[in-house]
Amino acid sequence: MRKTPSLRLSNRLISFVTLMVSAAIFILFIGGTISFKQIGNEYLEHYLIGVVNVVDEELLQPEEAKSMTKWLPKLLKASSVVSMELSSPTGVVYSFQTLAVMPDDNLLYQKTLPLELNKGYSITFKSVPPYSAFTYSLGALFSITAAIAVIIVSLLWGVVWLRKQLHGSELLEERGRMLLAGKLDDYAIGNEEEWPATASLALDNVIAELKDARKERSRFDTFIRTHTFLDQLTGSANRVLFDSKLESTLQESESQGVLLLLRINGWEELIEESGKAVGDELIVEIGKQLNNVMQRYSDSVLSRYYQSDFALLIPQQSLKEAKVLASQCLKVIEKIIPPKSLDIDNWCHIGVSMYVSGERRGRLMDELDMAHRSALLQNNNSWSLFKKQQQLTESLGSVRWRNLFDAIFSQDQLILYKQSTFLFDGADLNPLHLELFSRIKDENGVQIKASRFLPAIAQVGYQIKLDAAVLKQVFPLLSDPEFSQHSFSVHLHVKSLQNSGFIRQLRNRLLQTPRAQLQRLSFELVEGQVVTYLDAVRPVAKLIKSFGCQLIVEQAGRTIVSTHYIKDLNVDYIKLHRSLMKDIPQRYENQLFVRSLLGACENTGSQVLAVGIENKKELKVIKELGVEGAQGRIFEAETALFHHKEKLSIPKRRSRWEK
Repeated sequence: MRKTPSLRLSNRLISFVTLMVSAAIFILFIGGTISFKQIGNEYLEHYLIGVVNVVDEELLQPEEAKSMTKWLPKLLKASSVVSMELSSPTGVVYSFQTLAVMPDDNLLYQKTLPLELNKGYSITFKSVPPYSAFTYSLGALFSITAAIAVIIVSLLWGVVWLRKQLHGSELLEERGRMLLAGKLDDYAIGNEEEWPATASLALDNVIAELKDARKERSRFDTFIRTHTFLDQLTGSANRVLFDSKLESTLQESESQGVLLLLRINGWEELIEESGKAVGDELIVEIGKQLNNVMQRYSDSVLSRYYQSDFALLIPQQSLKEAKVLASQCLKVIEKIIPPKSLDIDNWCHIGVSMYVSGERRGRLMDELDMAHRSALLQNNNSWSLFKKQQQLTESLGSVRWRNLFDAIFSQDQLILYKQSTFLFDGADLNPLHLELFSRIKDENGVQIKASRFLPAIAQVGYQIKLDAAVLKQVFPLLSDPEFSQHSFSVHLHVKSLQNSGFIRQLRNRLLQTPRAQLQRLSFELVEGQVVTYLDAVRPVAKLIKSFGCQLIVEQAGRTIVSTHYIKDLNVDYIKLHRSLMKDIPQRYENQLFVRSLLGACENTGSQVLAVGIENKKELKVIKELGVEGAQGRIFEAETALFHHKEKLSIPKRRSRWEK
């Protein structure tokens, strides 16, 4: 990957200009010094030639030559000549040596000049170099000093001017760095001072088109999933999604719940007499009413199973709740005024059946059909329950659930189970983290899975207490030497993220934990809740990411929602709902959903993980699709972190008549 330069453009240009100007000043200074020295030497040589000419003329006259010893030393001393030797072919004729202390001979200027009139004679001079004894003189060198000062001032002014001119390019470069760092939304529109302006405007247009393309990609992915799993008329689940959810629910251990089948009597006659538009209007109205009833049940599924059939799946509900639900559905449907072609007292019938884990989907749908026929035989708007040989046991009431939860939280009896999640590395598996699940035991010691007691937690409003109890056990695990090599992933409810007290407590725990330990902690949020309460989740997700923790969105695909949250929250991992993995080699619609989600995560840094892998065929398919990791019983079954030996004690209710 190409790396960006660490030095800014303006700094590079300023450094280059400063270096060039400094080099020019240095070269001029060296050149001036050499020239100055050369001129002084030439001047001294010219002066010494004059002395040689005088001596040459004096030697021609014997009378004058005798007087030369009187005036010549004074002349040489005044000329800073250290020594002079007049030589002839026979030897030294005259020698002069000053008595003053002189510098090293290597520093003296030495020159030997021949006499033109007296052939064979020569004079050797040793003289102090010109200007060697001179010091700096402001008056003499003022022009040079002023010139250097002007150059330095001009250089500084030029640097300031150049930095000001290149400020726009620095802004553009800084914007580019932020875009490479992933802050696309914060720097989508550039500053007006950015330069070159054409590059800035081009970058604005490209980012705008990229955002629009991402939105279009998200809309297209949502469109694909919607047309694959949702009914286009009512917006509820279609038969494909309902069957997939039911198959997945039946595979879960200790699962139980209610199935309802609502069918319109006389649908064919209605279409023939009133037309398809009237029938569609009736279907939409029924879908609205049933959806209102289903709002208070978590993990429920409403499906338009056939043209005139609606199927309802409500997990973890008792027989008593099934009867109440059937009565409510019939009550809201009877408020609808049907078209004239339908009998107002005998146009809607509901079949009800209960399910437990391990049953076959086909048999359950047959039971619903038989229950519907029983309701149809009553010749009025009614519902009928398919009576099995063994009906489900009645579940605890809200008061008993609340007492059980209070006892568990007060006695720290919440049980944590773990299951490993792996990332694919070719044929190898790299451990990612241990996902932690909550389980409880009732007063009889019977263990209850989260899928069964979570609806009761929501019913009594104890989501915040449950999350607080889980975090109370998780944070000590981060500093436990036994688990120092493991990372943990915990589940949080969106309702907890909407509570300021819980957020304050979570922030304090994060502040008190070393960052190295926090990097081994991940938080999981349900996709449907994240999209519904995105504004509440966004600041908490930013808080979690700022401490180095990872953010995971789980149960992706359980509901059909837009995937814009992936980029908005900077999600690290997305876990597919286990219903998508059931028989995925044969379910091409599920493969299409996985491909669509993988495309939505492209270039976002988010990785897709599969949950609930049971066999090698499913593992092979998800690898071929491009899923980055997986989790399931094929790798590791759920095991308890600790074993609680203490027995749970629930205080008995006091009789109101007891004194």
